[in-house]
Amino acid sequence: MAGLPFDEAEYRGRQARFLEQIPADGLVLIPTNPSSMRSNDVTHPYRASSYMLYLCGWRHPESVLMAKHREDGWFVSLFVQPRDTDAEIWEGRRIGVEGAVNGWPIDEALSLDDLDSMIAEALKDCKSVHLIQKLNPQIDRLVNSALTTKSRARNVHGRGPVSISDPASILDEMRICKSESEIEMMQSAANIAADAHIAAMRVTYSGIGEWQIQAAVEGHFMASKSRWSYPSIVGGGDNATVLHYDSNDCEITDGDLVLVDAGCEVNGYASDITRTWPVNGRFSEAQKEIYELVLRAELAGIEAAVVGAPWKASHKATMEVISQGLIDLAILDCSLKEAMGEDLDGKTRQFFMHGTSHSLGLDVHDVGVTLPDGEESGRELEAGMVLTIEPGLYFGSWRSDIKIPERYAGIGIRIEDDILITDDGPVVLTAGCPKAVVEIESLVGSGV
Repeated sequence: MAGLPFDEAEYRGRQARFLEQIPADGLVLIPTNPSSMRSNDVTHPYRASSYMLYLCGWRHPESVLMAKHREDGWFVSLFVQPRDTDAEIWEGRRIGVEGAVNGWPIDEALSLDDLDSMIAEALKDCKSVHLIQKLNPQIDRLVNSALTTKSRARNVHGRGPVSISDPASILDEMRICKSESEIEMMQSAANIAADAHIAAMRVTYSGIGEWQIQAAVEGHFMASKSRWSYPSIVGGGDNATVLHYDSNDCEITDGDLVLVDAGCEVNGYASDITRTWPVNGRFSEAQKEIYELVLRAELAGIEAAVVGAPWKASHKATMEVISQGLIDLAILDCSLKEAMGEDLDGKTRQFFMHGTSHSLGLDVHDVGVTLPDGEESGRELEAGMVLTIEPGLYFGSWRSDIKIPERYAGIGIRIEDDILITDDGPVVLTAGCPKAVVEIESLVGSGV
């Protein structure tokens, strides 16, 4: 079907479940992402809105999905770029209105040239507008005008919308649990990312540049017909202790570790892996102590990710293992209770500053409320959810706010996997990426 990732029934099912939560007198308007300028007349590579991908799989710019109710039910329209030979010579072939009519999970395709008149007319016949705002200024203006303009038709006959709401919360809840076909897509992304990390380990050597490891990882993504799902983090030595390090421009000294946080997306569905390895192929004793502590914590976090457990169960499990480990290594001189804190905010947080999990799907930090109304433990895990488990420990020698033990100065370690929640227990989608010390040491430099 026109290169769609899923069959039409999957998309139609999503649309039906979404639209049954919209009042029949409502009008749904979902624009895709705008193009983004990089410099002068050069744009960033285009990536469609995840909501557009989710509802109809349309990947092309400027499009708008519209749904309105008719006597026989909901009718889904898609505004698309019309064919334009001059534009296509420069920017590539367009599917156009004629091409979009067949092979896509919509009821009709319309030209963007008719957007103003068609939406203005549709607004007259609705009472509520369900719009994802701030993506398309043209639509925002049309809707605002329909809501605020005074006219005889509006004042006397009551025509036009009286309210606006954001449908994203409905879609976010739908997206938090994945279908079997979505899970297959995420498994593909996980496999590619796992192989990319392995490829990078194999070409690593003392003195390698962070950018060279990045090239190995992202080159594998491209060779596998995928692209990164977020800018890759490749931090050697002390750079690994900066959580969102993004320069990737330093050489990595013999004896240092490198932390690589890199994932790809396939048809919009993301993977997210972090591995840490020694560039010379051998962990020092101090590095191994911290690495094995983080690994034990990650395994405990994975074990806690079961149906019915609260969202924060994995974070609590990783915090407990790491806190006890820091005490055992004499990095912390306090009780386990003090290390953990009243709300998992104790002394351990000096070295483990981030959370353990986030949702994963069409966005690398995927949508869906996980801590409703600020609940302390969060919502219960359900089969079909996909989340990361990613504990870490960071001992930046550059930090002056806390005392960094000399033995561990300059060590930054994070281990991250993608986990599918099932009724039979957690499934590690990224299991193909090695993380045991012996596995990593056998891989690093083996392809040099």
